[in-house]
Amino acid sequence: MSETLKTNKSTAFTSVHSLGVACALAAGVWLGAAEAPTKLVNSGLSPFAISLFMVAGVFTARWTLPTLLKGTTAVFADLSRNRHLIPIAILAGMLWAVANTLTVFAIRDVGLTIAFPLWNANSLVGIFWGWLLFGELRGAGARTIAKVLLGALAILAAAILLGFSTLQADTHQASSQFGGHALSGILAAVGASLLWGTMYVPYRKAYISGMSPLSFVTIFTIGELVTCFSLVLALDGGINAPIFHSFEIRKIIFWLFLGGFVWVIGDIFQQYACKYLGIGRGIPLANTNQLWGLAWGALVFGELAHADWSHRLLVIFGSIVMIFGALAVSTAVASARENASTNVAVRRECQRYGLDYDRVLAAQSGNSQQTRSVPNPALTSALTRSDRRRWWDYLIVVLAVGVFLWLGLQARVPVLAMNFTWLAILAAVLVASALAAGYGLWKANRFS
Repeated sequence: MSETLKTNKSTAFTSVHSLGVACALAAGVWLGAAEAPTKLVNSGLSPFAISLFMVAGVFTARWTLPTLLKGTTAVFADLSRNRHLIPIAILAGMLWAVANTLTVFAIRDVGLTIAFPLWNANSLVGIFWGWLLFGELRGAGARTIAKVLLGALAILAAAILLGFSTLQADTHQASSQFGGHALSGILAAVGASLLWGTMYVPYRKAYISGMSPLSFVTIFTIGELVTCFSLVLALDGGINAPIFHSFEIRKIIFWLFLGGFVWVIGDIFQQYACKYLGIGRGIPLANTNQLWGLAWGALVFGELAHADWSHRLLVIFGSIVMIFGALAVSTAVASARENASTNVAVRRECQRYGLDYDRVLAAQSGNSQQTRSVPNPALTSALTRSDRRRWWDYLIVVLAVGVFLWLGLQARVPVLAMNFTWLAILAAVLVASALAAGYGLWKANRFS
């Protein structure tokens, strides 16, 4: 009997792990694509303006997608059960907004493919915080720890190799168009890495409290939007900033909104990866976005068109290293001892904030049916009511679609050389990855 129970637990851990891996890899695909619109820095817009418009797209998406998937009633019911996490989610959004603005400076000064590996060092910061605060990797075997650490280091090393693969082209571009501000770009990317690595602490804190990622991102975006707007007012000309008065800007807002929307889809998958894998595993896997960022840069925008064979060999070798690193992390399944260590952190949160330990633990399992089987009739009734759609849910979706249509009608295709065949292929990959991971989440827990 004990052996059967042990096997069932092991199967449950593996199932949740597989779901988290699928979400993390889908996050990498979407987050890699989301940075492509920031190449519009070449159009003369300030990094503050680009960040604000992207976050405006993020705000629109982060209220629309949760409404579409769960409904506002479910979102606000979840927030009501976790009021203590609301200020934490807003703080996380503020960290994200500052980090995102720094990435735009980094892209402007040193190029996308150099900035990517520098800020993707956030995975190492995330591993440290996951171990220190949430018991991740504690109780894990030496083989599992080695897989996570060496896999994360391999992904980071591969990101550096991929960055160097286009160093020649990006350095020439930065020096010729932006005055060679390489040091400021590097510092901006490193600063983004530290902020994003720390931002995952609120993520994990929310999910070991049983909060749904869809609820978390809804509040998260308030901190993003307020911070970006404040940065424009304080550092980019205040109410006289060009973004508030230039008619020409309207023609490119759509693309920045689209970049923000794409980022949100990737970030939602990343949130689920953090929930089911922890930040020590989820973030390194999501950081495979470097591969996809390179694909967009090289295949769509031709960043490697003039690269020599030595740089192209770096691309091939770096890609292989990153794939093996991702394989190592994705096969590092948490053992029963490590999950028990994480559950200590869960119980600590429950005691601190008066949460229902059984409900939170069920939510951690990734099975919505377990959540509903908690012997609490009032909670079960509330969950059933929260699944219903309201008329304003449909209104929110219609308004969001209307905003994108209005901006799209005013948009012009950016003056950038693009390969539209590869654009179509990579767009198809985006859709396929979202459908695969989304189906897994829907089947497992209805996006809980």
